[in-house]
Amino acid sequence: MEKIQMTTPLVEMDGDEMTRVLWQQIKDTLILPFVDLKTEYYDLGLLNRNATDDAVTVDSAKAALKYGVAVKCATITPNAQRMVEYPELKKQWPSPNGTIRSIMGGTVFRTPILIDAVKPAVRSWKKPITIARHAYGDVYKAVELRAEEPGECFLTFRGESGAEQTVSVQKTAGPAIFQGMHNKCDSIRQFARSCFQYAIDQKEDLWFSAKDTISKTYDAEFKRIFEEEFENYKAEFARLGITYFYTLIDDAVARTIRSEGGYIWACKNYDGDVMSDMVSTAFGSLAMMTSVLVTPDGKYEYEAAHGTVTRHYYKYLKGEKCGTNPVATIFAWAGALQKRGELDGLAPLERFGRQLGEATLAVMQKGVMTPDIARMAEPGFTVRAVLTDEFLAEIKAELAARIA
Repeated sequence: MEKIQMTTPLVEMDGDEMTRVLWQQIKDTLILPFVDLKTEYYDLGLLNRNATDDAVTVDSAKAALKYGVAVKCATITPNAQRMVEYPELKKQWPSPNGTIRSIMGGTVFRTPILIDAVKPAVRSWKKPITIARHAYGDVYKAVELRAEEPGECFLTFRGESGAEQTVSVQKTAGPAIFQGMHNKCDSIRQFARSCFQYAIDQKEDLWFSAKDTISKTYDAEFKRIFEEEFENYKAEFARLGITYFYTLIDDAVARTIRSEGGYIWACKNYDGDVMSDMVSTAFGSLAMMTSVLVTPDGKYEYEAAHGTVTRHYYKYLKGEKCGTNPVATIFAWAGALQKRGELDGLAPLERFGRQLGEATLAVMQKGVMTPDIARMAEPGFTVRAVLTDEFLAEIKAELAARIA
């Protein structure tokens, strides 16, 4: 079989631990036998980020903007524990995802991958719920400090004109911690536009939630910009019979639990981080969720929404076979290849990306799945729990049959 040819490379962002192992297995088993794969490769493994003072992360994001489509493996964001595990680290490097998103901008859309054998924990849910997560600012670009003595903290803005605004954050009688975070109005506006356009493309209702009753400037600005931008999309929403509304985030949670699904829920950056985990877990697993960053000018970065599966990695280092679920990473590759084919006008590549996702789902619909999903199967479904190697082999056979 002649391999499918590519004309423009994908930006490939390799990662850490067990997902790095899966990354290579997926390429070797499911992609390289069928595609003459062209990528511009960046190693975002923690040790290489450390060796390059994190310059490799910045370079990968710039490459994604240049080439238009990227695919990213899960990566470690080091905390105090990781500093012990990796004593060669120079410091606790920031989240690679946060760095990439701050450079690319845009919105992260995350949607559960559904199969018949696994029913949502929320029994009223019948359709996927897509989380639209703002990809800039908030706590991920925050600055922090710790004070060891009594005193007062101030927040000051100094304009280019020389004018200043200062507010007192808090007086403290002893040690305290402080955090200052920000966002940009143009980034919020791009976020709103991408959410409205995505809702139109998907023909689904759009919710936006924040907490403007408490945050009367920060969150209120999000609400105001969304309402202002909606005026440009209102007629098309009406034509399609879809709706947009704003509500407080606590009300959105209550509405979500009572809903049937089938809509897009737009959230600020941190809210989207938390709510996408909640939605994916209630639908089944973070390993069963697509995640794509879409910029306002049509650049795409596909990724797995979960972590690096550390527990399985340490088993792997001992020579043990693991049943790590590769579905989210497979779908990241499938989405990136399909989009690359679409943008380049390469129908065979676009079709291959689609078939890769379809073959993965078909194998699971037959009851062949990794142990984490098999344990959640509904009574009455015949399932066969397999380790990762066998699961990938089953998908390869299904994919080859579809291509033939």
